[in-house]
Amino acid sequence: MSDEWISRLPEAAQRYLEGRRLDEVECIISDLPGIARGKAVPASKFARLKHFHLPDSIFFQTITGDWGEAAGEEGFIERDMILRPDMSTATAAPWTGDWTLQVIHDAFDRKDRPVSCAPRNILRRVCDLYKAQGWKPVVAPEMEFFLIARNLDPAKDIEPMTGRSGRPAAARQAYSMTAVDEFGPVIDDIYDFAEAQGFEIDGITQEGGAGQLEINLRHGDPVRLADEVFFFKRLIREAALRHNCFATFMAKPIADEPGSAMHIHHSVLDLETGQNLFSGPQGGETDAFYHFIGGLQKHMPAAIAVLAPYVNSYRRYVRDHAAPINLEWGRDNRTTGIRIPLSDTQSRRVENRLAGMDCNPYLGIAASLACGYLGMMQEVRPSKQFRGDAYEGEGDIPRVLGQALDMFDAAKDLHDILGPEFARVYSIVKRSEYEEFLQVISPWEREHLLLNV
Repeated sequence: MSDEWISRLPEAAQRYLEGRRLDEVECIISDLPGIARGKAVPASKFARLKHFHLPDSIFFQTITGDWGEAAGEEGFIERDMILRPDMSTATAAPWTGDWTLQVIHDAFDRKDRPVSCAPRNILRRVCDLYKAQGWKPVVAPEMEFFLIARNLDPAKDIEPMTGRSGRPAAARQAYSMTAVDEFGPVIDDIYDFAEAQGFEIDGITQEGGAGQLEINLRHGDPVRLADEVFFFKRLIREAALRHNCFATFMAKPIADEPGSAMHIHHSVLDLETGQNLFSGPQGGETDAFYHFIGGLQKHMPAAIAVLAPYVNSYRRYVRDHAAPINLEWGRDNRTTGIRIPLSDTQSRRVENRLAGMDCNPYLGIAASLACGYLGMMQEVRPSKQFRGDAYEGEGDIPRVLGQALDMFDAAKDLHDILGPEFARVYSIVKRSEYEEFLQVISPWEREHLLLNV
């Protein structure tokens, strides 16, 4: 591979390869669940490639590896997509045994049109709608996850990992530095991997669950931040495996413990001036600010199927368990689904606390931005600010996946933003997963129904 090719890589990738010979390039793309699909090719071959192919059927695949009947009128012919590298995403895979880069690719059809079901294309589509209005969306995701003991038997309950003290991680130690120190070797590798990949971590904290951590990322461009979350999920899993434990991004992995969210902070800037549209000339809250909140309140129930994509996702929405149960909004109030954090006027932002960490980051951010966009375009007024404990109110979000999918299917405004073809395929794939789940008999059913009904 020529030095000239290497010289066009991002700075962090160049540092990683300095004085070394690149062996392999992983050409990857996100499927609907957010799993990295693609091919690994020798570096010398990648240098000669302008694109490669994968079948469009990767977007019809369920989380179990089965297939939804979403191929359309032509049938399941597995038409090839053209995948082109976005070299700005080239980054190290520092856990591999040789010198390897990962590169995210964008998907196009044979007429050079963006593939409508590719999650990265969907997020870019939403961002382009903002751009057409002279707006620039800015997001900052927060990633919550659990470090757990190795679990090789699906019938066995998930348990927290054993920390360096030799004791299982304890719950109810939110923000404890001692608790963070328990996972020190794993966290050290997370930091090292992130540095090698050129990612900036804004902070790591212990959350309220046993073995639960949160990583905050710096705010920025939605596509770039979704790329980072996509990369981070793999990075964190690899760091955990080095220390004989697992990292899980399930929304609710352990009963009676808090769930894991991907809180999304949003602001919108004027493309020409760079000013935050949520703050007026005198620093006051603007109509755009209220309309964005109103859009989340009006359209989020239909978007929950994207933000909470699995049956397990709805176990997270439990009263008094650090997850919202409604769409109230409030200032500096973590019991509401929509929170306005403390900030100066230029940093004024709206936090969506509904999204689970199990959602695809491209789709979750796209759906959240789509709701806010609709609110701004339709000039939706929010409800009155909520004061007090929002857990005392009634829930106003879907409680099961089937109900959420029914609401998603009826949300034509949301389909127009995310793309009608994506909405069609997504619903079919998720219903296939849901139907598969309904065929499984749970331990609860065997325990309470077997001899009692």
